[in-house]
Amino acid sequence: MKALLCLAIVLIMLLGGCKINSETPTNQVQAQSSAPPVIADGTRISYADVVEKAAPAVVNVSTEQKVSSSIDFPFEDFFRDFGFPGLPGTPRTPQRPRIQRGVGSGVIVSSDGYILTNNHVIEGAEKITVELNDKRTFQAKVVGTDPLSDLAVLKIDATNLPYLTLGDSDKVRVGDIVLAIGNPLGIGQTVTAGIISAKGRRTGISDGSFENFLQTDAPINRGNSGGALVNLNGELIGINSQILSPSGGNIGIGFAIPSNMARSVMEQLIKNGKVRRGQLGVIIQPVNETIKEQFGLQSTAGALVSQVRPGSAAEKAGIRRDDVIIAFNGEKIEDTNMLRNKVAETLPGTEVTLTIVRDGKEIQVKAILDELQTENLRASGRRDGSQGKPQSSGRLGLDLQPLTPETARQLQLPPNTKGMLVTNVDPAGPAAEAGVERGDVILSINRQPVEKFEDVTAALEKAGNRPILLLIARGDQTLYVTVQPN
Repeated sequence: MKALLCLAIVLIMLLGGCKINSETPTNQVQAQSSAPPVIADGTRISYADVVEKAAPAVVNVSTEQKVSSSIDFPFEDFFRDFGFPGLPGTPRTPQRPRIQRGVGSGVIVSSDGYILTNNHVIEGAEKITVELNDKRTFQAKVVGTDPLSDLAVLKIDATNLPYLTLGDSDKVRVGDIVLAIGNPLGIGQTVTAGIISAKGRRTGISDGSFENFLQTDAPINRGNSGGALVNLNGELIGINSQILSPSGGNIGIGFAIPSNMARSVMEQLIKNGKVRRGQLGVIIQPVNETIKEQFGLQSTAGALVSQVRPGSAAEKAGIRRDDVIIAFNGEKIEDTNMLRNKVAETLPGTEVTLTIVRDGKEIQVKAILDELQTENLRASGRRDGSQGKPQSSGRLGLDLQPLTPETARQLQLPPNTKGMLVTNVDPAGPAAEAGVERGDVILSINRQPVEKFEDVTAALEKAGNRPILLLIARGDQTLYVTVQPN
């Protein structure tokens, strides 16, 4: 009996254990199948939810174009030297077209197939192929391009596509976490994380004339161009565009075109096939400490008007040289780049209100913007046209002489221009360090006109050891330059 009782107890325990064990694997499977949390103890530990939302809308963009190529044959020089006709090397470099391929990224911004990318990704391409996240491929057509902002819009023939909503890049803060999604080096879709490092950057390394970049340390490499920079709501806040790197690889300094600029360009390209921009018709420059002191300003924010173009919207509005523009339609202007972008993103014919500081007083003027023409406005080359014997200003490191009507004509300056012509610049002097060039004409020093060398000497003596402000005519432009005299 005891043996039977023990056997029964063992059977019961085994059966009970089997029941328990039969439930345990099910619980384990259920635990494994549930998605891991993205937030634990109030702290985000994963960006997977953001990636799942954003990644399907980021595409690979492949381009092809035919280019001429020189083909070098083995022993080419040998055959030519011995004059064998009809053999490789005759002619030396036969031209044969080849296919040049490129890779980049793009972002789907509508369910019916509109895609934002960089202009430089597709520039010159004869064939553009878009590969979606699910590996489907489509041939894309170009809706429009805008080299000045380095943006382009493509269209593929598809519907019900995943797409990203454009966020408000003006609300992005330095320090916000962002994800960069793209196709670096053609290896396939890749996600990297970082923060917004700075706003309103201008690099000057692209063909684009209008730059207002978001800077990020999210790793970006070649091939990421045209890809998405998204916030943690999965909204598109930038189109990845550039990197700064001595090696060509990521060092944590990347730049994205803000979504608000991209939205404006995209809407115009889709509607009109081109982008129209406003123009005020002024040459502006930053406000530094010397300009702030000379003009009696409260801060270095704003943009100093150094020239007003004849017949421009600015001239018609009564804007003058030496005005400092501190607000555009009530929004504070921090620097020249901000003003230029605000004017450019406003349609021609729009009336705008400018707040300016003139002779220490704030006033408001209204201007109706002209349309920007994209011709090259840089100053053309100049001839010296000097006459007479120059005199040297050792404190500036310049040789100067009074400007004559004949010299003004040769420099294509207005005939009534008066000033001191720079005939030579000491490369080790303070004026050279400040950017003064041979052929410049100094119109004033510390806002006092100079027409002869005695005027220069008196202005320098009055300034003492303080920095001085030169107003210079250079080609068809005038600008202020700050110099610290010896």
